Amino acid sequence: MKIAFHGAARAVTGSKHLLTLKDNTQVLLDCGMFQGMGEATDGLNSNFGFDPSKVTYVILSHAHIDHCGLMPRLVAEGFTGNIFCTPATMDLTRILLMDSAKIQMQDAEYANKKRPRGEDAEEPLYTDDDVVKTLGQFKIVDYNTDFDICPSITVNFTDAGHIVGSAAVHLTIKEEGKSTRLTFSGDVGRYGDLLLKSPQTFPQADYIIMESTYGDSLHKDLEPIENMLLEIIQHTCLVKKGKVVIPAFSVGRTQELLYALNSLELKHKLPDIPFYVDSPLSEQATQVLKNHPEVYNNGVKEVMKIDHDPFAFKGLKFIESVEESKALNNDHRPCVIISASGMADGGRVRHHIRNTVGDQKNTILMVGYCSPGSLGGRLLAGDKTIYLFRENLQVNAEVRSIQSMSAHGDYEDLLQFLSTQDPAMVKQLFLVHGEYPVQQHFAKRLNEHGFKHVTIPEYHQVFDCETVTV
Repeated sequence: MKIAFHGAARAVTGSKHLLTLKDNTQVLLDCGMFQGMGEATDGLNSNFGFDPSKVTYVILSHAHIDHCGLMPRLVAEGFTGNIFCTPATMDLTRILLMDSAKIQMQDAEYANKKRPRGEDAEEPLYTDDDVVKTLGQFKIVDYNTDFDICPSITVNFTDAGHIVGSAAVHLTIKEEGKSTRLTFSGDVGRYGDLLLKSPQTFPQADYIIMESTYGDSLHKDLEPIENMLLEIIQHTCLVKKGKVVIPAFSVGRTQELLYALNSLELKHKLPDIPFYVDSPLSEQATQVLKNHPEVYNNGVKEVMKIDHDPFAFKGLKFIESVEESKALNNDHRPCVIISASGMADGGRVRHHIRNTVGDQKNTILMVGYCSPGSLGGRLLAGDKTIYLFRENLQVNAEVRSIQSMSAHGDYEDLLQFLSTQDPAMVKQLFLVHGEYPVQQHFAKRLNEHGFKHVTIPEYHQVFDCETVTV
C-alpha cells in the first residue's frame, strides 16, 4: 500500500490523502478545497496531482469545505465511485457544497464581466449540476459500524467531536493475506467541548494520519468563553456604543457562539442589543445541528431540560437577503454581527469589516484559526492597513480574539486522542493539517511520548508503507 499526500501537507487546508493498494484500488481520504493560501489558492484547487478517474472510493471525515469542497470537481473530472460518510456529514455537505457552487459560479460570472477583451472566459471550479451529481454518489455509514466498502477494505467511523457528523476514519485493509490497520484522525475536537461529545477511543492502528493544527498550543487555562464574550460586548456596545463584528465559520463556530450567548441570557447577563447572524448558510447549518441531537454532550442535554432551543435568545435575528445585510451597514446602533467566513476571506463579513474597521469604537472579534495569508490572519498579526475591495483601509477598530473558541483540539487533546495507542505498535505516524513549524514542535512532543516514527509529508509526497523501518 502506498500513501500520497495531495493536500494539507505542511499546510492546514486542502485535505486529500490517497491510498493505493497493490491491486490498484485507490481510496481518497477527504477531497478538500485549499483556503486562505493567497494568490496560490486558485492554482492549488485546479490541480489534484492525481487522476480523479482512477480513484475507486472517497471516504469523507467531515463536512468542512477544506475537507469536502473539491468533491464536485473530482466528479466533474471523472470520479464515478461511492463517497462514504456519516449521516450528519451528508446533511451538512449537501448545503455547504451547494453554497460553494453558487460562490464559484458567481465569482466566475463577475470575473468574466471584468476580463479584458481577448482573454479566455473564466470557468468555475464546479457548478450546482456537479454538486447534484456528486450527492448521488454518497453512501451513509453510521458511527461504530464495520462496513465493507469492498472485499479488501472495511471502514469504521468513530466520533471525532469536531463538528456535527465529524469522524475519525479507521480502515482495515487486506492485501496478499496480510491485514493492515490505518487510522485517519480527520479533525480532532476538544475534550469538554461546549456542545459536542468528546472524541471516542479507537482500536490499535499500524499507521496513523494525524491532524496537527494546534500541535504547539494549549487552549485551556484561558478565561471562559462566556466571560470573554460578555466583556467584549459590554465594552464595545455599551461603553463605546460600537459594533462587534465576528467572522465565524457557518458550521461549528456560529452554533457555539449562539449557545454561549444563549447561556448568558439564561443567566440574565446578556445585554439588550440586537444580535444578527448574517449568513443564510449558518441558519441552515444550525438547523442540521438541531436535527442531530445525538451528538450533544450531557451539558447541552441538561440545558435542553429548561430551554428547548439552546441556540436562540431574545434579540437574535437571522439575516437572509442581501438587502437586509446591506441595511446593517447603514444602521449605526450598537449591535453584534456574526457572519461568515471564519478567516474573513469571503462572504458577507468582508463588507461588515470594511464598514467598521476604520472606527475605533468598533471591535472585530476573531474566534477561530486563521491562516497567516488570510484577511483574518493579517488582522490578528496587527496589520495597520488592509486591502479590501480594491481599497487600502486603515485599521482603527479594536481587533480581539478568543483562542479557546476552536473546534480543533490543542496538543493535550491530540495526545489524549492518541492515548489508546501503543506507540511501539505504530509503524508510522504522519502529521498533516498544520503549519510546518507547528508540526515540528508536535513531532518532538510525540517522540517524547513514545512515537518514534513520526513523518511530516511534503505536498504530493508518496510513501510505500512496506518500506518503513519498524
